[in-house]
Amino acid sequence: MAKNNKFVIAVYVDNKFGVLTRVTSMFTRRGFNIDALTVGETECPEYSRITISLSGDGYAKEQLINQLRKLFNVKKVEVLEEEEAIKRELALVKIKNNKETRGDVLSAVEVYRAKVIDYTVDEMCVEITGDPSKIDAFIKLMIPYGIIEMCRTGIVALERGSGTLLSKNSGTGVLKK
Repeated sequence: MAKNNKFVIAVYVDNKFGVLTRVTSMFTRRGFNIDALTVGETECPEYSRITISLSGDGYAKEQLINQLRKLFNVKKVEVLEEEEAIKRELALVKIKNNKETRGDVLSAVEVYRAKVIDYTVDEMCVEITGDPSKIDAFIKLMIPYGIIEMCRTGIVALERGSGTLLSKNSGTGVLKK
């Protein structure tokens, strides 16, 4: 049985109307399930960077990369290896606030280096940033206190070291002209 792993792919695309739709439509047509997707303008305004987090085996990862490279507006595709990438995520978590649990919740906020950004008698909203595993651990810890609502941004990631993904020429992602 093939092993199912999480992986993160960075995709440089033209910063033009409709490109994101074409990329995500390819996922739908091919039956890929996205765990998280973030997109934003890069250091070069003519490009956007899509960071995609997925689960799958090695075959699925290679198929996805090959399919992405075939898309006209895709300029670069690169797998961000776990040990070579800096990954961050942001979550907003609205938690029940009562005098019995308030001290425990605020202690956890401090330990996780999170921040209370809204506070009422009945609830507080906490902002937490960091590695996705840190976000997962904080959420798991908050469940018994009563999570009212939450949202997560999805992963943003950069490779460690000098240079940029766009200027890099490697086997897994060559800038198309």
